[in-house]
Formats: sequence, structure tokens, C-alpha cells
Amino acid sequence: MPEHTAVTAPDFIMRHPLPTALALSLGTAVALGVARFSYALLLAPMRADLGWPYLVAGGMNTGNALGYLLGALATPLLMRRFLAHRVLIAGAFATALLSFLPALTTDTLLQLLLRVVTGVSSALIFVSGGLLVSRLAAMHGHRAGLLLGLYYGGTGLGIVAASLLVPPVMAAALAHGAAHPWQWAWLLLGTLALAASLVMAGPARLMPTTAAHVQGNGRWQARSLLFGLIGYLFFGLGYIGYMTFVIALLKEQGMSASMITLFYTLLGLAVMASSRLWAGMLDKFKGGESLAILNALLSVATLLPAVTAAPVAVFISGRGRRRRCASRPCRRKRREPDDFACARWVSP
Repeated sequence: MPEHTAVTAPDFIMRHPLPTALALSLGTAVALGVARFSYALLLAPMRADLGWPYLVAGGMNTGNALGYLLGALATPLLMRRFLAHRVLIAGAFATALLSFLPALTTDTLLQLLLRVVTGVSSALIFVSGGLLVSRLAAMHGHRAGLLLGLYYGGTGLGIVAASLLVPPVMAAALAHGAAHPWQWAWLLLGTLALAASLVMAGPARLMPTTAAHVQGNGRWQARSLLFGLIGYLFFGLGYIGYMTFVIALLKEQGMSASMITLFYTLLGLAVMASSRLWAGMLDKFKGGESLAILNALLSVATLLPAVTAAPVAVFISGRGRRRRCASRPCRRKRREPDDFACARWVSP
């Protein structure tokens, strides 16, 4: 039976919107920072150890993207039956569990299946979390851009944590003679995802959630989304390839391990800082201007590592690869009755 219980927003949510948004941002840290983008740090050692060609290595992220698509399509159906915070929490703990499992197998097919299923669970987090943070933004309209930015900027927290912790863990695995050092890294990532899920679950349960908002009463036309979807399509083509292969590219260009760690850490910090950097623009523009501006900047940033190996250019590229584009559509949905429409928009 569908759940019809309504939860009134507690005083904590009304008085402390920033800590609430930060707690919800741990969901994006799990879904994208840990479960997806940390794969870039493990791509080279897994490829060398398991003998993968780049086709197979890239296919792992293709499988993850396919899983995300399936999960994003399924999430609205789930949220018609279950409250959004329950979908978010279930997705987070499922993703944490799935992040442990790659450490248990060296079979390529099983690794691919795990990437697909992890994509599904990550979508549950990202879409349901996007719905909850849009409600939070609607309750604090004067801070809407910042709150949305904090949520999506949580991806950077996951990237920073993985960048700083994965290299020493793999070094320790090598020092202990581990046959597959990257397996230790997956155990670390699973632990990070589990810890983040535990911290996120409490504040997520406090978010106001009403089943009536997820009954699909609003109407929308696919044609009205055409240009936005095309923009996101090409954005996705660029950022998935960049985030998957940029570390492998830098290694082949001869960049030292310490510089690569610094690069990926700064990239994560740039994601986190973007919430404040772009909040004003997101509050100012009411149409697709933000998406167009950010896509143009990202296209230039993506090209830099391909045309030069100069560290300055590469670091500028990483600074430009922030992940603020996804918050623009939700910013359009200011009224609470429309927040489920926002969930249909959310993409990684």
C-alpha cells in the first residue's frame, strides 16, 4: 500500500538549512564521488592487473551509466510508493554495500555487473536526494541557489576523500604483498560510503515529505525538455569520458603520482567550492542561460589535457570541471507542489 503519512518540517530543518543541505550532500558524495568518479583512480591499476584493454575499461563506466539511466527511470515509480527519504537511505546503503563487492572478485563480467547495479542504486540516491533538497530550497527561497549548490557539491567531498586515501591504502597493500592492491581500495571506498550513509540517514529522515506530491498529477511535455536534454546529453558525453580517463591520460603523459593526487584533490575541492561560486548566477538566471554558460566553460576545460601536458593547463582544466550544471533545472521549480517534476530532471 502507498504510504500517505505526512511529516511536518522540524525546527532543525527550518533553523539550520545549511547543515541539512550538507548532510544530504553526503548522498551525492556516495553516489558520484565514491561510487562513480573514484573509479578513475582505480582504472589504471585494475587495467594493468586484469589485462583489460581500454574498450573494457571504458565499458565499465558505460555499464555504470546504463545502470544510472535505468535507476533514474525507476526512481519516480518507487517514490509513488515509498517516501523520498526512504528511497534515498535505501539507495545509499545499497551503494555502500555494492562498493565493497568489487574487492571480492577479479572476474571481468562480475565487475561489469556490479558497475551496472551500482549505477541503479546511485540513481536512487541522486534523484530522491535532489527532490528533498529542492523542497529544502523552497522553504528557504533566499538561499535556494546555495542550498542546491551544497547538495550537488557533495560530489567533491567524495572525490577529495578518495584522492587522499586511495593512494596510501594501495601503497600499504603493496607493502603487505597483496596480490591485487586495488581490492584494498574498494574496501576503503565501501567503508567511506557506509560511514557517509550513516551520517546522512538521520537528517534525511527529518525532511518534510508528503506522498501527495509524488502521485504524478502534474503534466509536462517532452518537447519542452528537448533542448535541455540535448545539452545534458553532450555534457554527459564530455564529463563521463573526462572523469573516467583523465587520470590514466596523465599517467601516460608522465605526471608523477603526487601531482596526480594533488590534481584530483583540487578537482574535488573545486566541486565543493562551486556551490558558493555559482550560487549568484543560479539565482539570477531563470532560463537555460546557466546551463549554456557552464557547458561552454566545461568544453574548454575538457580540451586542455588533450592538447597539452603542461601542469598549469591541466590544473586549470580540473578547476573548470565542476559539477554545478545539474542544479539548474531544480532551481526552476520553486513551488513545493512541483518538486516531483524537479526529480524527473535530475541527472549526474
